[in-house]
Amino acid sequence: MARENENTAKEPSAPVIKEFRVDPARLASGTWCHTRERQIGEGDISASYSADKIALEGRVRSPFTWKNTLWVCTGTHYQGDGKSAEAYRLVPERFFDGEPTTYNEVAMLPFEQRIKPEGFYHGMRVRHGKLGCVLVGPSAVFLALDDDQIAKQADLFDLL
Repeated sequence: MARENENTAKEPSAPVIKEFRVDPARLASGTWCHTRERQIGEGDISASYSADKIALEGRVRSPFTWKNTLWVCTGTHYQGDGKSAEAYRLVPERFFDGEPTTYNEVAMLPFEQRIKPEGFYHGMRVRHGKLGCVLVGPSAVFLALDDDQIAKQADLFDLL
């Protein structure tokens, strides 16, 4: 059994990134409607994308709910034939156990100091409406359910 040298620095272990499977409709990007001048068919997870708002305004768009918790999407990715979204939990600032920071404060740090085991957005102070909140990591990845996992609505005529 190897003994650890007291001069050897222990690196913090990275948290395990959780993956959750959701209905693909929640990840849908939707389509821009020129007549209505708005996005049609956009899923709640995609609609919560807020990385731009966090950086420029210090606020988030409407969060989505997963397992009775509010989440905010900070990035989307296309892998294989499906879309995925990275998201952080959104909690009121009074419940955050740590020192909140802002996007600008983190962005001004040297690159090495911006890397946190909990993720880039962990501990960032944001506004949701008038409420002061903090994004809490580690981030989670939301993936689309496979076609065979999606619950299908029974057709009334199939029962006859």
